[in-house]
Amino acid sequence: MADTDTDALVEELEHFRNEREKIKNIVGQIGGTGSVRREKITTIVFIVAILLVFMLDAARHLLGIDVPLPPLFSIGVGILLVSLKIIWMMQRQAKVEHFQFWILNSIEFRLNEISKQLRELKKRPPA
Repeated sequence: MADTDTDALVEELEHFRNEREKIKNIVGQIGGTGSVRREKITTIVFIVAILLVFMLDAARHLLGIDVPLPPLFSIGVGILLVSLKIIWMMQRQAKVEHFQFWILNSIEFRLNEISKQLRELKKRPPA
């Protein structure tokens, strides 16, 4: 009897480890370590672009350097870049929320399955 319980626990542990690996793989595909690096690079590119446009505009107004861009170009580009960054962040957040919903839905499905099994076990006569 002890071997049966031990075997059942070992089997359940292996099942848990397999599911954990599946979840790690899914999380990695949705937004794991690779996307963190990509997000940092994208943020740096946005910051550099905004700073470059700002420095060109400051050079025009403060130092009197003739820059071949229209005077309000920096404001337009700055607004565009910030808007793009906000849209990108909203898209990323929607992806995260979708994943969270999927996880919660999976948990609910499993709980309903376990509840059904428990009801069936209660209906069985004791052995």
